[in-house]
Amino acid sequence: MVDDEPEKVEGEELVDRERGGPDESVVSLKEELSYEDLVERVCAIAKPLASKKLTKRVYKTAKKATKAKSIRRGVREVVKSLRKGEKGLVVLAGDVSPIDVITHIPVYCEDRSIPYVYIPSRRDLGSAIQTKRPTSAILIKKHADFDSHFKKCFDEVKALPLPI
Repeated sequence: MVDDEPEKVEGEELVDRERGGPDESVVSLKEELSYEDLVERVCAIAKPLASKKLTKRVYKTAKKATKAKSIRRGVREVVKSLRKGEKGLVVLAGDVSPIDVITHIPVYCEDRSIPYVYIPSRRDLGSAIQTKRPTSAILIKKHADFDSHFKKCFDEVKALPLPI
């Protein structure tokens, strides 16, 4: 006996049994995770990790950079920009799996004296730069439209202790 009622599955989303995909008429039951929950999911080598306040400031700066088209998104684009000598602030997601995908980026940053910081969630990083896809790495370049926000973030990230 097949009924047309959606069923709840382990991922906390309602799935239509017939189609096998999410039911458009039912809103997802997923709740937003707190900063502390996100930090628990971060890889052990994700240091320096941004505080809750700095994370919000970085998201805000990233959103302004997206509007000003002063951002590089994705691992390939960020690495290419670093090789070309572009300066700015590198933001990496700490919950990337496998972490080996982004482990070479901090080395590039340290060689070129570019500050970098890890944030807890790549999904939140993707939504901060207004894309639907989760993003593992971004490079925020300085721009006149958001100079004060960039300077605050840049100085805070530069003050964070680098891992040994």
